[in-house]
Amino acid sequence: MNYEHVFAILACMALRWALAENEAGGTLFGDERVAERHVGQVAYAGMEFLHVNARTIINTVPAESRMPFRHTINPYRGCSHACVYCFARPTHDYLGLGIGTDFERKIVVKVNAIERLRAELRAPEWDGDHIAMGTNTDPYQHAEGKYHLTRGIVETLSAARNPFSILTKSTLILRDAALLAAACARTEAAVSFSVGTLHRSVWSLTEPGTPPPDRRVEALRRLTAMGIPCGVLVAPVLPGLSDSEAQLTQVVEACADAGAVSISGVALHLRGTLRAHYLDWLQDERPDLVRLHRERFRRGAYQEDAERERVEGIVRSAARRCGVTGRDRYRGAPPTGPTATAPETDRGQQLRLL
Repeated sequence: MNYEHVFAILACMALRWALAENEAGGTLFGDERVAERHVGQVAYAGMEFLHVNARTIINTVPAESRMPFRHTINPYRGCSHACVYCFARPTHDYLGLGIGTDFERKIVVKVNAIERLRAELRAPEWDGDHIAMGTNTDPYQHAEGKYHLTRGIVETLSAARNPFSILTKSTLILRDAALLAAACARTEAAVSFSVGTLHRSVWSLTEPGTPPPDRRVEALRRLTAMGIPCGVLVAPVLPGLSDSEAQLTQVVEACADAGAVSISGVALHLRGTLRAHYLDWLQDERPDLVRLHRERFRRGAYQEDAERERVEGIVRSAARRCGVTGRDRYRGAPPTGPTATAPETDRGQQLRLL
């Protein structure tokens, strides 16, 4: 297996998280009434699932992107993790739905995702490129326990020996640990966890639908023990909530101890309509931090370079002290021969998240 390519992917997951572009050209379906509505019951009470048949399931990243992959799969739209800062919230606008409660409770389910993937992988024009999952909403969010689409996608990609990576906050990924280990033996596959803080109070306030962060660290430990390379995004780092050096170092040290092969930090950004949503929430929950945020974001969607570099630098330095450089190969001897060289990455500025 070409581990250099795997770690190039893991190193760029921070950039994948930070760059987002709203999908152009309308909705998944022309009329929202076309969606087949299913009201959640029992464990899914309070949720609504909108079944749609996707026209395609493998999405192509714009040619100008500098990502080390050109394709993504997102079987769900909306996310019950309810992370208040989620950059994908504005994508619900394209469905005529709200970016607040609607995004958290009305989940679009691409029910034909596995069948479409099988067909698209067989297409003569498909060249077996890397496919990234978790680029929009979490593929292991609550709905996955009901629909098993991500599991089917992992099985299909593994059977086809098609390389892939997964970014998640969910411990539900442990359900598929054996499948992922098998995939790693067949192709280039990797997992990355998003762990922005270990403080329970910050976690419960900002991402109430996710598993606690210490459980994510334990999931990382278990997957790593099975030979599955796992990276970590310390993201997003929230001003006044999770951005102290002590807090960031705590996350890095815990993840390094659990076996993370790559750790990167990403400061919060607030693009488009997400900015107003987040600041309204902040006014209700932490009015003492509103002034700080308005100052940090006074020039737009991103904090000033100095603050972003401070966050990234703390995480990078802590990771190095823990022996995590992002360049070390995961277990075993270095690969040799033609496959030892990672493919050159594309250059560009934006990633289309579908």
